[in-house]
Amino acid sequence: MSNKTQEIRAKYDRDKITVYQAYNKQIAIKAIKNNKFEAPFSFKRMTWIKPSFLWLVARSNWGTKSNQEYILGVELYRGCWEKALENGVLTHPDQKVYKTGKDWADQFKKAKVHIQWDPERNIRGAKLDIRSIQVGIGSTLIEEFNEDWIAQITDYTPLTKKINALRKQGKHKEAKRLLPKEIRYEVAESIQKKIGIY
Repeated sequence: MSNKTQEIRAKYDRDKITVYQAYNKQIAIKAIKNNKFEAPFSFKRMTWIKPSFLWLVARSNWGTKSNQEYILGVELYRGCWEKALENGVLTHPDQKVYKTGKDWADQFKKAKVHIQWDPERNIRGAKLDIRSIQVGIGSTLIEEFNEDWIAQITDYTPLTKKINALRKQGKHKEAKRLLPKEIRYEVAESIQKKIGIY
């Protein structure tokens, strides 16, 4: 067992990893149909991807927040996902990662990718001790992300609604069985040190 409180857990296979995003109908329907994002999706600001389904649905209140009604599973090629991690800079000056605050600030100014760790959630939405990764793809990489990194975009909205309905009925065991199967995703030691896994 790992004693690391920050670890990447995800649904993945040999070639691909699934990350999640929440969007409005106008963006989501086009993305599902074409396996890529199109306007009104913004290519000029950072887009955040999360491999934790429960974190994303907690953040979007199970797809009920305004402009977050559709839950998308975005399958990325693993090589592209790891490229994002390699280019990542933490959103805070972790003393175990950066020599000084200035060192962090200099790297953060030039960062193409932001890395943030937030408390993981359970099926009831409660925060856990383990922390889950959020990856922000900056505007200089978004076109590449959209054109080259995405293998498939799947609509997870019906599944999200089904799980949420079971939760509301107090059927948490049944709800858990429907969750995407997320397991620890190992990355090279050089990446671990860079993104705050220690």
